[in-house]
Amino acid sequence: MSGSLEGKVAWITGGGTGIGRAAGKALSMAGASVALSGRRKAVLDEALAEALVGPGKGVVLPLDVADPASVQSAAEQIRTELGEIDILVNSAGLNLAHRRYHQMSVEDWQRVIAANLNGAFYCTHAVLPGMRERRDGLIINISSWAGRYDSYIAGPAYGASKHGLSSMSATLNLEEGRYGIRCCCIEPAEVATEILDQRPVPVSEVDRQRMLQVEDLGETIRFVAEMPAHVCLNEIVISPTWNRAHMGDEDQYPGPL
Repeated sequence: MSGSLEGKVAWITGGGTGIGRAAGKALSMAGASVALSGRRKAVLDEALAEALVGPGKGVVLPLDVADPASVQSAAEQIRTELGEIDILVNSAGLNLAHRRYHQMSVEDWQRVIAANLNGAFYCTHAVLPGMRERRDGLIINISSWAGRYDSYIAGPAYGASKHGLSSMSATLNLEEGRYGIRCCCIEPAEVATEILDQRPVPVSEVDRQRMLQVEDLGETIRFVAEMPAHVCLNEIVISPTWNRAHMGDEDQYPGPL
């Protein structure tokens, strides 16, 4: 297995917080130059300052992944400032505080699908031509346990978006493997990130400490990225040992009618 990503360029969406932020730091430590995208420039600047501990360079590109024109422009800027994009980490995503069918509006549903699924497609679409031309490239999609298993906690919009992302990952390997392009779909169960603040039932500090931590996912992403080009890790399902999805905690199922 290769021990370094020196000379590689990685684009991480959702790079200002959570799993994306941890990915930027882990890939930079392995030597990659990193481009961090997200909606808040100040947060991205902080994340980049934290990430730049390796020999690689870095840039921030504030954008909304649900805007395909902005995504395409960002990809072009990365190529200009850092070089061709070797690794794409699709980590941008959101969920709703009021996520049940009877609570959601059409606009709520569209907002989740636009960020979690369409945004990942737009970024993938922007990097694929260059990867095909070089016959090399890695796409890492951060899906979810809710993209592998149906989940009451996650809600229908989030679950549908992540099931779609997991399927998109599989079809990328079906179609693009012949061009030397690999896609890994990482499907974590609960991770202690800011998205927990949107939970209808508050998550205790004790439970947060038992969950996967963002550094765990950063190291997983680095592990995938350091695999040699002839190895495709198609799917990684990862959970905390104390997996609340198996334990029937209070937010697993609806309360009495």
